[in-house]
Amino acid sequence: MVTITTETATADRWDDVQRALIGGGDDASCQCIWPMLRNKDWNATTTPQRKEMLRAEIDAGPPPGIVAYVDGEAAGWICIGPRTRQARVLHTRMIAAATTEPFDDGSVWAVTCYVVRREHRGLGVNRELLRAAVAYARTSGARLIEGYPVDTGGETVRSNDLYHGALSTFLSAGFEERTPMKPGRALVALALRP
Repeated sequence: MVTITTETATADRWDDVQRALIGGGDDASCQCIWPMLRNKDWNATTTPQRKEMLRAEIDAGPPPGIVAYVDGEAAGWICIGPRTRQARVLHTRMIAAATTEPFDDGSVWAVTCYVVRREHRGLGVNRELLRAAVAYARTSGARLIEGYPVDTGGETVRSNDLYHGALSTFLSAGFEERTPMKPGRALVALALRP
């Protein structure tokens, strides 16, 4: 039996954030900055620049994500925060067409990235990360959380294609499927307060 715990990604957890982001796919190079930048800005950055951007974001606060631990070892990451701070979301046409929420509403938060280290997959880390993200958003004043997960349809999907999360994880956490965005992708939402 393993023990899974979670903590917000604060400056004193920088080494844990880095451990969580490696060993899980593309995220060592992405540094979870992809959701924060428009394509043209993303293409103009290097991995070391992205790493420094993430460090600066964590140092400035509020925490842009949560780290999961399996038996005390950093094992996973989820990016959660106000949608207004995630430039790629604001400029993604399929999200713009699917959402009913105004993009300038800071009380709408978004889950945009998951990472789980290979050796910790299949243990429920994603579920615990999402549970912690919902609690964090709620205590931070979010009104609603959106996610843009992959509907695997019960099929095996490459882990690099699951960084948005799996639809089944969101549905089991109480999110409602609102709008299909394209085949295999849906916008889901969870209302936290009226």
